[in-house]
Amino acid sequence: MRIKRFLKQIVPFGLIWAGFAFVYGLVEYGLLGTLDKYPTTGNPYDFENGILPLVLGAFVVGLLQGAFEVAWFKKRLSHTSLRVKILLKLLFYVFFIALSLMAFSLLNSYYNYDEYQFTDALDDLKRFSANFAFWSILIFMAFIAGIAVFFSEMIQYVGNDVLYNALFSKYHKPLKEVRIFMFLDMKSSTSIAESLGHEQYFALLKQYYADMTSAILDSEAEIYQYVGDEIVLSWPKEIGLRNNNCIVSFLKISETLEAKNNWYQKTFGIAPKFKAGYHIGEVTTGEIGIIKRNIIYTGDILNTAARLEAACNTYRANLLMSGELYRELNNKSTSRYKFKRIGELVLRGKNEPIDLYTIEF
Repeated sequence: MRIKRFLKQIVPFGLIWAGFAFVYGLVEYGLLGTLDKYPTTGNPYDFENGILPLVLGAFVVGLLQGAFEVAWFKKRLSHTSLRVKILLKLLFYVFFIALSLMAFSLLNSYYNYDEYQFTDALDDLKRFSANFAFWSILIFMAFIAGIAVFFSEMIQYVGNDVLYNALFSKYHKPLKEVRIFMFLDMKSSTSIAESLGHEQYFALLKQYYADMTSAILDSEAEIYQYVGDEIVLSWPKEIGLRNNNCIVSFLKISETLEAKNNWYQKTFGIAPKFKAGYHIGEVTTGEIGIIKRNIIYTGDILNTAARLEAACNTYRANLLMSGELYRELNNKSTSRYKFKRIGELVLRGKNEPIDLYTIEF
């Protein structure tokens, strides 16, 4: 699952680079036409033999940048301001691109010489690196890297699913779909905030949400919104039920925070605990807003899930789910959890009470 997620995150970088490389190759061909040498460097030029290595090489460079972004920069620069983060990344990539251009020059010579001699390739490289053509390409590639960096940062602000859904206009026209929602709320958040103060409480929240990230991604959840100390997760029905993803998310978050219990106690003097309410049902999903667009869900399911989360205090439970979700999970042959019915909840405006279930872990 993590390898699949990693590939899903880095492939767009490869596609960005490959797309720009292909356009560059076409522009270059439009300028050079049938010439067999670059006018400025004298290096051999062949569009038909060179376009494929160009695009493939750019795709690999993009994958490498994506790998740096996801596996390295995301962790090491997580507490760095946006402008400093972008500057440091660009400096790193400019150096990396310069090395890549030199490697590509050697590869290009290999493809275009009938009898390849390394000394000839080195001569081509010296001419290339000393020419303005090298620096113009470096600037062009740095521009692509900058776009990819911006893409990477925007992904972190709006989320993969939101950005891709917007790009492909999935919800440009409202759609009806069945989804699972989990409202997850920190216990005793008001008293914690009062004891810590605003700045320390914010630092706690920031770390609290950061520690949940892997568990959320592993369970294929979509982060719908943060509301103070509450986070709302959502799954399309099929994904949420598959491998019990919606329940796995709760378990993995619990395990992660439990493992860091001592660290939280030492750092903040308090270890955060949480409760969650689950419900499944039909929602209408669509884009809304003019100045700032959001993808939102409307439907009674959200209000019900929020009420179930609030009812955790009444029933002294860490997790409550509706009878509708219980029946969906219990019908799955893969379900390995022991469900327990603990009562009914009557919601204002509804005639029929909701069956309440929890899970005994």
